[in-house]
Amino acid sequence: MREVVKMKDIVVFALTSSIALADEICVHLGIKRGEISVKHFSDGEIIVEPLESVRGKHVFLVQSTCYPVSETLMEVLIALDACKRASADKVTVVMPYYGYARQDRKARARQPITAKLVADLLQSAGADRVVTLDLHAPQIQGFFNIPTDDLTAVSMLGQYFRTKKFKDEVVVVSPDHGGATRARNLADTLPGSTIAIIDKRRTKPNVAEAMNLIGDVNGKIAIIIDDIVDTGGSLLGGVDMLYRNGAKEVYCACSHGILSGNAVERIHNSSIKELVVTNSIPLNDEKKAEPKIRQISIGYMLAKTIQAIQLHTPVSEMYNMFNDKSKEN
Repeated sequence: MREVVKMKDIVVFALTSSIALADEICVHLGIKRGEISVKHFSDGEIIVEPLESVRGKHVFLVQSTCYPVSETLMEVLIALDACKRASADKVTVVMPYYGYARQDRKARARQPITAKLVADLLQSAGADRVVTLDLHAPQIQGFFNIPTDDLTAVSMLGQYFRTKKFKDEVVVVSPDHGGATRARNLADTLPGSTIAIIDKRRTKPNVAEAMNLIGDVNGKIAIIIDDIVDTGGSLLGGVDMLYRNGAKEVYCACSHGILSGNAVERIHNSSIKELVVTNSIPLNDEKKAEPKIRQISIGYMLAKTIQAIQLHTPVSEMYNMFNDKSKEN
């Protein structure tokens, strides 16, 4: 009974980029999505106004800061201010895709660390907690002085690939050295699989050149795992390298399918068997229509995370949902 009362004390608001995802979250939570007004004026200003009381409630703002990144971020900041001024007890920002995450360090002199700036802005605006999905760099959690939950889609992706029941040996491939841990984590969900690493050099933003392959993919099913697919240039370079090294089929998976520019056309014309993305970033009609792109939902995972936060239970237990063995017991 107390759990029911606690869940009634939450309000889930969706901002413009994540309405469909928030609706799915609310269905799993068994609650109605909160009503909130988001208006963009002709001069570019934004106003966000909750249309129901949030006094004493735990508010969850659902918004991926994807394109247009600065606008979607500003919506979150204004919504935070509005909820705090309306006497919300707590406000948790559910930001599956954390915009500016790739600006997490000074790669050259005089560059900003915008990922840290975004963290500061969220905290200054009144965020009490932040929930993200597969941050580009997990260390970004250290930019916050409030609790952060960096969820991962790896367990969900592993569950998806297990349903394919591959008859050939599987190798999980990291597209760079930095993603080796992610590749190992996915391989751990696929019994008998190994890992390989593509050694690449990034010459400029959105441009990378695959140089060498560390590991054996000959005659195997290769699955490239990454956090983000943007223009698809470096991904396709890696795909070509795997085929040159004898891979039988190449699948790709990522948490955040930005797919900017002509990425969809590139993928369509490539030798990729399938690109699996989550719905952390909504796909337009063109992307949904592409047969090589498969989208899986994080709605249930986020709903269980919100439930765990509200009921003060371990968030990590949520990953057991994607363990086939746990379902058999």
